[in-house]
Amino acid sequence: MEIRELLAVTDHTLLKPDATWAQIRALCDEGVRFGTASVCIPPSFVRQAADYLDGRLPVCTVIGFPNGYATTAAKVFETQDAVANGADEIDMVIHIGWLKEQRYDALLSEIRAVKAACGGKILKVIVETCLLTEAEKIRMCEIVSESGADFIKTSTGFSQGGATPEDIRLFAAHVAPHVKIKAAGGISSVADARALVESGADRLGSSRMVALAQK
Repeated sequence: MEIRELLAVTDHTLLKPDATWAQIRALCDEGVRFGTASVCIPPSFVRQAADYLDGRLPVCTVIGFPNGYATTAAKVFETQDAVANGADEIDMVIHIGWLKEQRYDALLSEIRAVKAACGGKILKVIVETCLLTEAEKIRMCEIVSESGADFIKTSTGFSQGGATPEDIRLFAAHVAPHVKIKAAGGISSVADARALVESGADRLGSSRMVALAQK
């Protein structure tokens, strides 16, 4: 794939805790200039970014980020608030402890509740693959497929590891046909991005792709 094709499927991301509006605005400008799929930003900047972009580029934000252990009610509120502020896409983190405890019904119920709160907007479910066994990854493929969510996503980028081609291939083998795959975390080169897409990723999450495109 050419770099422009990779950019077109990349959520141009800035989620650092010290991010400022000036940096978010620059991210938006880069996203528009380079034709990224969206900008992925903290919830507190969604309203400003949506107003600033005025429909030129989708705004993505994160829910229950980065640890996933907020209550379902809190995640639902965060989602409703983000959508009301202009978010087009929602990336939520699952409760990883529930997965470890095999509380599959609770996980399914929570994802469905967040999806309902999206009001028709795209929902991506972050499962944090670096903390999961292969069996847990497969179980989350099944739960996400059943939930009505639009994407399964590998990673927050804030844990012990990021996306790998092996995990993308595993997801591709186990999600339902309607579920897309987002690879995020640790994408440090064009070769990394290309390998993930070739393995089956439909979307990438990266803070580096625009910089790489300018080299």
